[in-house]
Amino acid sequence: MESRLLSERSSVFHHADPYAVSDYVNRHVGQHCIGLSHSTHPQASLSHRSFAELDLCRISYGGSVRVTSPALESIYHLQVLLRGNCLWRGHRREQHLVPGELLLINPDDPVDLTYSDDCEKFILKVPTRLLDSVCEQQRWQRPAGGVRFVRNHYRLEELEGFVNLLAMVCQEAEVSEPLPRVQGHYSQIVASKLLTLMNTNVQRDSLGAATASLERILDYIHHNLKLELSAETLAEQACMSVRSLYALFDRTLGTTPGQYVRQRKLERVHACLSDASCPVRSVTELAMDYGFLHLGRFAERYRQHFGELPSETLRQRR
Repeated sequence: MESRLLSERSSVFHHADPYAVSDYVNRHVGQHCIGLSHSTHPQASLSHRSFAELDLCRISYGGSVRVTSPALESIYHLQVLLRGNCLWRGHRREQHLVPGELLLINPDDPVDLTYSDDCEKFILKVPTRLLDSVCEQQRWQRPAGGVRFVRNHYRLEELEGFVNLLAMVCQEAEVSEPLPRVQGHYSQIVASKLLTLMNTNVQRDSLGAATASLERILDYIHHNLKLELSAETLAEQACMSVRSLYALFDRTLGTTPGQYVRQRKLERVHACLSDASCPVRSVTELAMDYGFLHLGRFAERYRQHFGELPSETLRQRR
């Protein structure tokens, strides 16, 4: 794993002043402060690549160092421990990281990390706007406050295929002639993987599944308007409860299933009465074809919707 996440081709500093490395990190990877023991003179190393909206960084300070920041504000930090160990201090809890473990730091999380002398990390910087855009494209629901990773500590083997994806991204970042479009696609994939593999506050199923179910229901209604389309029938088609069906229609269309079906039936009758190419022997027969058995109620609803009686529409058809 270690050799696959940025090579020497991406080296920016080697055996350098830790504060010079820290200044570079502040400009490119995220705002922080470092604290070093005055009795030691560690030599730091850093590799870095910008990759579409992401930043890839591999860093070691060569000595024990404490890294702190009030918050990362508009970025997420994904940190993979490659060598040594690291102590993360969070609100009322601590986490000791060993090689092969991953830490995800949210934008509003304070940063408090202590590196061992031999610690080396791979850091992936992900802007909040990238995750927001993926949620929008996938039609996933996220809270108004933004995406938040609820669980922030994983072993890499828990995240199936993710380290291989990071290795592919690093390899693509180091090609001699990078293609911005390819990098953009990879960035979207990385962001999508983060949101699907890790525990977040994003509701990935509700909106996407609801939208797919609604589209399936509306398509069924469109092709079966002459049938009696009860709420029970539609719920069965969508594989959901009648209660969930009513909630879906209210949330997305602001109406009930029955009202929606009746409106579509009225529109189909109106379209047929208006179109001279549509064979109509009588208004009564057409109304009954679409399930309107109470003709007086049908005529009144038709007039309310279209401003005229169905017989008047038939007379004026062209």
